[in-house]
Amino acid sequence: MREIKFRAWDTSTERYYYNVQATHDADIGDSFQNILDNDELIVEQYTGMTDADGVEICEGDILKDFDENGIVGFVEYDEAYGEYSCGDDSLYEATRCCVVIGNIHKHADLLVDDINRMIPDDIGNDIHEFLHGGDK
Repeated sequence: MREIKFRAWDTSTERYYYNVQATHDADIGDSFQNILDNDELIVEQYTGMTDADGVEICEGDILKDFDENGIVGFVEYDEAYGEYSCGDDSLYEATRCCVVIGNIHKHADLLVDDINRMIPDDIGNDIHEFLHGGDK
């Protein structure tokens, strides 16, 4: 059975809280529901998958292809397909030769080169909005 875990990025302190599904902490809320309702926390789910080095992959992680030595993209849930994706691939396809090199909160600069070559309304529009605070 797949392990269900969440982490939360605190936008005010710029740090992660891990395993927040089981947290009862006065710093971030007294229940998981309070964590989900907290506007200062961005909750990200563990995908149930690991990278080539065995590191757990969560939403918001940035993956690098070690065969092609390039950034694949960041992990996000694709509601249309009901699966996690990374760049142009499903997460399953992307993890075969990839490693986690950061996340979109602490290492967004790793995605800048990819954003500069993307056209508006392309798959990178979400990244552009995150980095620049609005639509292109």
